[in-house]
Amino acid sequence: MNKMEIMNFVQDVLTEKKETPAFKAGDTVTVHYKIKEGNKERIQPFQGVVIQRRGVSATETFTVRKISGNVGVERIFPVNSPFIEKIELNRRGVVRRARIFYLRELRGKKARIKEKRM
Repeated sequence: MNKMEIMNFVQDVLTEKKETPAFKAGDTVTVHYKIKEGNKERIQPFQGVVIQRRGVSATETFTVRKISGNVGVERIFPVNSPFIEKIELNRRGVVRRARIFYLRELRGKKARIKEKRM
């Protein structure tokens, strides 16, 4: 076995797999994230548009963007993070790209994403 095979084996054994909905760039999701403040723990929802997914298996991350008080806020979440309570898929979006960074320059109605009909 070479080093990469050993690394992949160890990552598969050590990371716990969670059931997450299948989502991609353009979809609107709500990530319920555990936050520890001192000795208290609470769950904070973060709702926004997924602008990218990157990485593979244990190192996979996704970036969620939302507008909060006229300021764009982006947050990067590891898919296998133990702090993610659950991920809800709110809306499926229709985009033609895997990374929709052009959304950062758009404001108002131009920043809307068409919804996929089911």
